[in-house]
Amino acid sequence: MNIIFVCTGNTCRSPMAEYYLKSKNLNNINVSSRGFSSGEPANPNSIAVMQEINIDISNHISNIITSDDINSADAIICMTESHKQLLISTFGTNFKILVLGNGIPDPFGCDIDTYRKCRDEILIGIDNLISNGFFTDINIAPATLSDVTAIANIEKECFSTPWSDNAINESICSGTSFYVAQVDNEIVGYMGISKIAGEGYVTNIAVLSPYRHRGIGKKILEYVIESSKNELEFISLEVRVSNKTAISLYEHFGFEIVGLRKRFYTHPQEDALIMTKNFI
Repeated sequence: MNIIFVCTGNTCRSPMAEYYLKSKNLNNINVSSRGFSSGEPANPNSIAVMQEINIDISNHISNIITSDDINSADAIICMTESHKQLLISTFGTNFKILVLGNGIPDPFGCDIDTYRKCRDEILIGIDNLISNGFFTDINIAPATLSDVTAIANIEKECFSTPWSDNAINESICSGTSFYVAQVDNEIVGYMGISKIAGEGYVTNIAVLSPYRHRGIGKKILEYVIESSKNELEFISLEVRVSNKTAISLYEHFGFEIVGLRKRFYTHPQEDALIMTKNFI
């Protein structure tokens, strides 16, 4: 995926965005930045505030965005709506273009604290895109028996008492539905759900550690909810009471806490919240 960040001079905002996304080391992501002028170094305040988070942009030199950039980009991410509209008026609309966050105001000519605020808004905007899976080409599909070993490997990494290949195979054969998430043809996450008499009970949902915080769990859950809403009255699941990230994700999709299972988990022992999403 080829990503280009755009701001006015390509000396402040877009270089900070470019180098921050590069620092995340996401697979198969090529990142650059452009503006409407060229040959200028990064702004000293931008360099300073990025050094505060151990990112060096001191060698950056500004570049003008061209039609070749537009044609090669999978997505153009602008700092403001005015940048977006200027690009559309210049190059047309036949490309994917968006504004980062709620728009990032230009800090040029302001003090160092303004640059820090600008940097932090850029980081939040990019982190939100990552967590929503924007930079990851994720394919969700029903699992087959050929996926059993991959699912078992995810279980071994993610859980202290993992399901075996045989247990997963038997579960599929007995009617439990499994869904897998693939990135670059590798299965990196999955979800299992038992559907009985119009009721859905999640067995597990897990993502390999290198692929977490990239929206994959969210994509799996979204897919299962969408594909199940016309056949189920509800979906219910258990989650560790300490797993605030997962609880927040489930709440985002409309799951509500309806009960507590004492000492439900082992290794380590912990209570489980029962969370349910109703469709009717």
